[in-house]
Amino acid sequence: MKKIALGIDIGGTKIFYAKVNEKGEIISDVIKEYTPKTSALIEDKLSQIIKKYENEVNSIGIATAGAVNNQNNAILSSTANMPEGYQNINFKNLSHKLSVVIENDANCAAWAEFKSGATSECNNAIILTLGTGVGGGIITDGRLLKGKSGAAGEMHFKMSVDKKRKCTCGEYDCFEIYASGLGLRLTYKDITGLDISTYDITDKAKNNDKDAILAIKKWNEYIAIGILGLNNIFDTEVVALSGSMAEFADCNFIENYVNEKTVTTKTKVTLCTKGVYAGLIGAGLISLTK
Repeated sequence: MKKIALGIDIGGTKIFYAKVNEKGEIISDVIKEYTPKTSALIEDKLSQIIKKYENEVNSIGIATAGAVNNQNNAILSSTANMPEGYQNINFKNLSHKLSVVIENDANCAAWAEFKSGATSECNNAIILTLGTGVGGGIITDGRLLKGKSGAAGEMHFKMSVDKKRKCTCGEYDCFEIYASGLGLRLTYKDITGLDISTYDITDKAKNNDKDAILAIKKWNEYIAIGILGLNNIFDTEVVALSGSMAEFADCNFIENYVNEKTVTTKTKVTLCTKGVYAGLIGAGLISLTK
């Protein structure tokens, strides 16, 4: 019998949810709601959503910000965009009929792309989500890399030791603070002394502003340097980029840069195909395997 999951993706500002089949296809309308402001209200909202669908599906998968344990039932550490107490939500008890499986949102996106998206032919793949920050999900030998506790895949490795840019994690000069949207803003500020939005920078670049074009070029170089390091460690088949900033990534430039300098084997750099629904798709698929 074919199985169906309810996939839910919880972000700092919005929640997406829909039914997903075993092929990673969305088979219902995708519903979007704003994320409540407190942990208690988020828990109530999730309970309402699950109650509505639990007689129509076989399992429930939740993509969430933060590191998730290897048992897929608790958040190890939350993120700044989620309210206080969020990691203490008892996800397991959100349904008394079905299993509720949670996983980090970047890992869910990586699994969705691996099962039915841009990396589906590759047993070794890395997904980078480029947005306000940088998320990462790593597939090795056809399995999601989780690490000893479940927290593997954090993109907070050093790009330099100059203590030039303080990262959101509290340390300096991490990959995230160079490859994110904030990283592009800071790169533009380094060039011009002006602090403007990423939208304004990309808009200026479209209008042939030389400083904006240079900032995006340097930003792509930073992404390439980070991916070079990742490929040297993981010897991966493909690195796929997603997120709101991915459209400004020059995949050809990044791929050529990495492949000219790698000490392992060449890799491919491409864009993801599942878009903003990758998290809920991956969460649903993961829940069907548990």
